[in-house]
Amino acid sequence: MYKFLTLLISVFYFSAASYAQELNCRVEVNSRQIQSTERRIFDDMQTAFGQFMNNQKWTNDEYELEERIDCNLIITLESQPSIGNYTATVQVLSTRPIYGSAYSSVLLNFADRDWAFEYNESQPLQYNDNTFISNITSLLAYYAYLIIGFDYDSFEKMGGDPYFNKAWQVVNSAQQSGYTGWDQFNSIRNRYWLAENIINAQLKPLRESIYQYHRIGLDQFIEKPDDARKTCLDILKEIQKVNKIKPRAILTISFMDAKAQEISRIFSDGSLSVRREAYGILQEIDPSRGEEYSKIIGK
Repeated sequence: MYKFLTLLISVFYFSAASYAQELNCRVEVNSRQIQSTERRIFDDMQTAFGQFMNNQKWTNDEYELEERIDCNLIITLESQPSIGNYTATVQVLSTRPIYGSAYSSVLLNFADRDWAFEYNESQPLQYNDNTFISNITSLLAYYAYLIIGFDYDSFEKMGGDPYFNKAWQVVNSAQQSGYTGWDQFNSIRNRYWLAENIINAQLKPLRESIYQYHRIGLDQFIEKPDDARKTCLDILKEIQKVNKIKPRAILTISFMDAKAQEISRIFSDGSLSVRREAYGILQEIDPSRGEEYSKIIGK
């Protein structure tokens, strides 16, 4: 009986150790702009935020360690209006490995300039999907769900729906809090509008393109580069259509922020006619990066 229990316990721990949570999130807190003699609070903050992202169970799926989603939150603290209160800007990055290569593609690259939150050393970070508890946990949960949603979208058409709906739920719960970034009135490039664009039916072709771009395009690029380029060109045409319906939507901007350099490299080779067509579309949907895209046609 003792041996049986020992074996059972060993199997339990082995099974538990073989699974992990969804995120492999690296959190960096840059506090250089904050004048404070109590610097350890910032190390504590960085550790606590990282643990919250990585230890929380965000889905019902089981992940192997190597399947975790690589992502980064780079938090630059800008001011400390009072003890325990902070304003910050945050860069959110997530990546996805590409089949048959050592390359990882950026899925989300979003700059959030509207972080305001309270945090005290050793503060427990509590979160509930259905209730607004604190702005910091709502902010972290919102991006956890977005990161997971974009990752699922890249492997299955519209696969991120459950997690984008969760992110939208976070927005709705936080709207009455009075914190910036959660409402539709003060900015068209905030958390509200990014989540709204994601679930907006008019932008569904762009959401579907995320799957096509990664599974049919990038994942096939090593074996069939010309076919992959053709797929990516078709995707640019879909984004062009979306851009005509909703010009410069934040979801389109966010997609191009993540993909501009990558797309430029994709079309740096191959058929000249395909490259020229891609260049013309990119100039229309993302004119601010004309210099980057000029590499496609050798200018």
